[in-house]
Order: sequence, then structure tokens, then C-alpha cells
Amino acid sequence: MNLEYFISKNIIKGDARSKKFTKPIIRISIAAIALGLTVMIVAISIVSGFQQEIRNKVIGFGSHIQITSYDSQNTYEASPISKSQDFYPSIDSVEGIKHIQVFANKAGIIKTNEEIYGVVVKGIGSDFDWDFFDKNLIEGELVRVKEGELKNDLLISKTIADKMKLKVGDKTFIYFIQQNGQLRPKDFIVKGIYKSGLEQFDNLYVLSDIAHVQKRNGWTENQVGGFEILINSYDDLDKLDLFVYDNIGYDLHSTTIVRQNPDIFNWLELQDVNVIVIIVLMVVVAAINIISALLILILERTNMIGILKALGMPNWNVRKIFMYNAVYLVVKGLIWGNVIGLGLCFLQMQFGFLTLPQESYYVSVVPVKLNFYNIFLLNIGTLLICAAMMIIPSYVITKITPIKAIRFD
Repeated sequence: MNLEYFISKNIIKGDARSKKFTKPIIRISIAAIALGLTVMIVAISIVSGFQQEIRNKVIGFGSHIQITSYDSQNTYEASPISKSQDFYPSIDSVEGIKHIQVFANKAGIIKTNEEIYGVVVKGIGSDFDWDFFDKNLIEGELVRVKEGELKNDLLISKTIADKMKLKVGDKTFIYFIQQNGQLRPKDFIVKGIYKSGLEQFDNLYVLSDIAHVQKRNGWTENQVGGFEILINSYDDLDKLDLFVYDNIGYDLHSTTIVRQNPDIFNWLELQDVNVIVIIVLMVVVAAINIISALLILILERTNMIGILKALGMPNWNVRKIFMYNAVYLVVKGLIWGNVIGLGLCFLQMQFGFLTLPQESYYVSVVPVKLNFYNIFLLNIGTLLICAAMMIIPSYVITKITPIKAIRFD
């Protein structure tokens, strides 16, 4: 029999005299640890979900990796490159690469009878991946591009539609800005309206058949502005970007969505600092609660400590009794913290009861992403730190002498 464990178990149960004082302290300690872990789980899940949601929105407009000519960097209008490339479309068979598609951007001005508004027309081909815009489509239909069938369909954002007072089915003109400064008009029909919530992109992009951009630029059907590559995992971005760069030839350039939008991605990385601060504060609170609870248990059982020492029990064995108590409190608190924290996250994922103003936060519902590996590390880290903190109050036991302790009341 483990004597120290047996004694610690009976201390937790308590007798009639100690229950009035010890039980509330134990419950408060367990509740504090549970609350701390709940806050940590919810915080890390929300920040991870927020980062993923914003990343996906930015990637939806520009893909993970773009391939263009060297003189097209940091400009909306790219110099033309040939569509006939060794990597197109076979590169999507490479492990980790999901899809490759052509694109071409051109600056333009939308004009109605009452309003004018500057936009970037993104020309897309029949190979365009519509998953992102399909999820964010709020009215009408997507612009389905077919080879050899040129349509004047246009997909615009809710922001542009409201500013220009356009609805699905309305006719509008886009004046394309030529290199010589002249404007070339083209009529379009609003086919669909999307809303991503990312205002700086919603304010800018409209989508149509790439053939319109090719025609206004004087390009052939085999000339495009560049290629967009979608990958399966954002974590593989740098590795796959290096692979793409090494396999596209010396006359082309590849860049990632992170390098194209450094401000947004740097801002997203700063969110990790908030999580770290919350985790540190919650762990400190949990550690202080454990120290307080253990000191109270030791002071309440001073008489028992004296008797055990008088009977010959070494200091370390006596300390183990109370460390068992502390481990019990921590583990029980962690169990409740996981139940409550994961429960709240699952409820939010299922029902989305927590909402946000999309104009300020770019999302309408608080996003949640559960990373069970990170949650496991939170549990282990909290347990280890609290276990280390137990050594401090348990050291008080070594200073208790049997003669004074037995008379202690």
C-alpha cells in the first residue's frame, strides 16, 4: 500500500470539522484551474480560427502562389506570358499542390448613369477554382467561363453593388484603361454578387472572362497575365514556393500570398502575442491558486504533520502527501477545463451563437479552429508548471517541528 497516497486521499475527503473550511478552498482551486484552462482553450481556438479564416479570404482572391513575368511584380496589370508552359497544367500532380489556373488583371472604371468607380477586373479562365466565391456568393450565379464561348457576365462584390446601385441582371459599362491613357468601354451584365467581408478586396475586384482582358490588351488567346497555384496545406507554402521557383524557368517569377500582402499576414502573426499573454496570465493564476490551496491544507494539518514526523516519517514522504493532494486538484481542474472549453468550442462551431460586426472584424461569426495537439500541450504545460509550483509550499513542511506541531491548535 502507498501510505502517502492513502493519507492524502483521506485528507481530500476530510472529516466533519475540516469540511467546513477545506472543502470550499478545494472547490475554489479546482474552479480556478478549470476556468483558466477554459479561457486558454477558447482563446487559442478562436485566434487560430480567426487567422485561418482571414488567410483563406486573402488566398481566395490571390491563391497561395502566383507565377508572373519579372517585370510584373507589385502591379495589377501583368506583362503577358505564354500559356504554353511545361508546368501547366501538369504541376497540379505534384504532392501538396491542389490546382493551377490562369489569370490576367486589368484596371478599369465601372460607370452607370449616376456613378463611376475604379476597379480591377480579374480575368479568369475555364480552369478557375470557384470554391471560395461559391461559399461567399450571396446573390445570382457565378461566372462560368467556357472555351470558345465569350460571355459578358460579371461577378461583383456587395460593396461595389451598393455603391453603384447595381443588382443581378443589371447592365453596366466598364471603361478599360489603356497604356496610352485612353478608355475603351465594354458593356457587362451583372451575373452574381459576392461578399467576402474583406473590404480592401471587396472594394477592388470584379471577375469576368479572361478573354475580355486579352482583347483589350491586344493579346492572343495563348497569352495570360500569369498562373495561380493553390496548395493543400498553408504550412507547406514556403517549401512548395521554392519547388515552384526551381521548376518554372529563368524568365518567370513566383511569389507567395504572404509576400504580396505582408501587412495582413504580419498583423495575423501578431495575434499569437495576445494568445501567449493570455496563456501566461492563466497559468500564473492557476499556479497561485495551487500554492494557496496547498498552504491552507498544510496549515490545517499541522498537528497531523507533527504526529507523522514524531512517528519517524521523513520530510519528503510527508511532502508527498500534500503533493498528491495538489496533483488531484490540478488534474480535476484540467478535466473540467477541457470539458467546458471544448464544449464551448464545439457549440460555437455547430451553432455560431457568437457573432461579430463584419465591417470591423472581417468575419460575421466568431471562427473556431480546434488543434488538439496544441490543447494537449496546454494541458501538459499547465500540469508541469503547477507541479513545479507545489514544491514551494511543500517546503514549509520541513520547517515544522514535531514538538510545536503536536501542540498546535
